Amino acid sequence: MSDPRASWSRRKFVNRLTLAGTAGLVGLRPEPVVAEPPPETTRIRLVRSPAICISPLYLAEDLFRLEGFTEVEYVQVKSGNLFTQAVASGQVDFALNFIGPLVISVDQQAPVVILAGIHAGCFELFGSERIRAIRDLKGKTVAIPGKGEPQHVFLASMLSYVGVDPSTDISWVTQPFAESTRLLSEGKVDGYLGIAPEPQQLRAQKIGRLMVDSAVDRPWSQYFCCMAYANRDFVRRHPAATKRALRAILKAADLCATAPAVAAQTVVTKGYTREYDYAFELIKKLPYNLWRTQNHEDSLRFYALRLHEAGMIKSSPQKILGQGTDWRFLDELKKELKG
Repeated sequence: MSDPRASWSRRKFVNRLTLAGTAGLVGLRPEPVVAEPPPETTRIRLVRSPAICISPLYLAEDLFRLEGFTEVEYVQVKSGNLFTQAVASGQVDFALNFIGPLVISVDQQAPVVILAGIHAGCFELFGSERIRAIRDLKGKTVAIPGKGEPQHVFLASMLSYVGVDPSTDISWVTQPFAESTRLLSEGKVDGYLGIAPEPQQLRAQKIGRLMVDSAVDRPWSQYFCCMAYANRDFVRRHPAATKRALRAILKAADLCATAPAVAAQTVVTKGYTREYDYAFELIKKLPYNLWRTQNHEDSLRFYALRLHEAGMIKSSPQKILGQGTDWRFLDELKKELKG
């Protein structure tokens, strides 16, 4: 009988060869950058979560090593707004997270710094048969995993955009995804906003009516939903390491955009998900190349305005931008990584 560990090692070896070869084909230089200072630290800690939309963070593992990080650690944290708590506390140094909870964290003066937008389009709004438009949710019941979670924050932004007050016009029911799915299928709630892989599962089970797909429907498709950010003290003490880490993430985003099949297989092989089909569908769909062309500040302004209208933050968009962002690394990398 063959040793399953040997089989796993062979699969891992072949996948790494595929990933490295594809990276070379799409112009991701395999050699580390030597014309700039080495990283001030060779250790970097990153968030690990089931959220497949942040796949560039996982694909960047070998790229981090090429940038001079000899200790690359992925720390398991719960999904959602808890990413910002882990980064703010110093449990992890870098993460990708949803823009809404990030804006709220900056408003609450959490010690985090937003460095770049990565992609748009990772959430989809599903309604019951009674719902034809977002405004129809007024006076209805909507399921969410928890107050302040990305599903709640994003939907609150959408409601405020169409003139519905999320604090008074919606009855929020806090339930885990499996129970929310059941309630939506039975017509006991009228809305649920899913974040991958939840929309794929809802479609597979033919539950709910798709109302908004943020990958294609405006205005949501015009703004980043996931952004790269870091612990403020890490950025202050390690500017060279910050730039190198962000470079690795942006290169990995390019890989997702140009080779989604390889990217999907990599996240499956690395154990972030078992569902290759869901991963491939999502990675192929999301515009991971937006970081080159999209205005990163516009996304923060847009969501800060929506969340201010919803009563979820007190700061103005300009204050959010002033105290919670640092674009110097992105500006340098945009010039360096032209493609």
